[in-house]
Amino acid sequence: MLTALGCTLALWGMLAYLLLPEWWSFHFHRHPSLDDTPGITQTGSGIPGDPINVALIGARDDVDRSMRAAGWRAADPLGLESDARIAADTVLDRPYQTAPVSSLYLYGRKEDLAFEMPVGGNPQHRHHVRFWRSPVDDPDGRPMWVGSASYDKGIGFSHTTGQVTHHIAEDIDTERDHVIESLKAAQTLSETYIEAGFHKTLSGKNGGGDPWKTDGDLWAGVLNADGE
Repeated sequence: MLTALGCTLALWGMLAYLLLPEWWSFHFHRHPSLDDTPGITQTGSGIPGDPINVALIGARDDVDRSMRAAGWRAADPLGLESDARIAADTVLDRPYQTAPVSSLYLYGRKEDLAFEMPVGGNPQHRHHVRFWRSPVDDPDGRPMWVGSASYDKGIGFSHTTGQVTHHIAEDIDTERDHVIESLKAAQTLSETYIEAGFHKTLSGKNGGGDPWKTDGDLWAGVLNADGE
């Protein structure tokens, strides 16, 4: 009898103080600033790119500070030097923790910010996310940054253009979750929520011909202002 009671209390404690508070930390509502946000990026050739799956709310400096605090590094800009280095470091199995990312386009322009988190000893494998400043602020007048997070699982030839490119892992939700969870672990978020059903189309292919799939939700976080 006492054993059963103890197990029941332990289960109640886990639900009440660990699991349910964590679940309720993500509350479902539609953020008006995301109503007109495109769901898919484009390549420079106009081919559909990676899906939008994450958003941050806060000043640009807060985005940069928070991502760095969470272990992310700003990606180097594309150029002859960085392109040559990523090719050499991939072949020679050397680390390049700020390797450039290819440009994707949203709102008619390429990403404003790009971050990565290296995995292993060379640039083939990495977490990465691109952010675009939304033309619409949130209702409190704070900047909105919409992002596309995916995991690079290797380098190969594009299935659409034949160009050398990174290939992404199919499950983009895992990367979406990773971005928000890393920021939560760094204690840089004041609020988190989910835009349920942001995507109506739950699978597709990106500009490199890589398949992707999602549950359709976009995860968003409100950043702590500098000094908070």
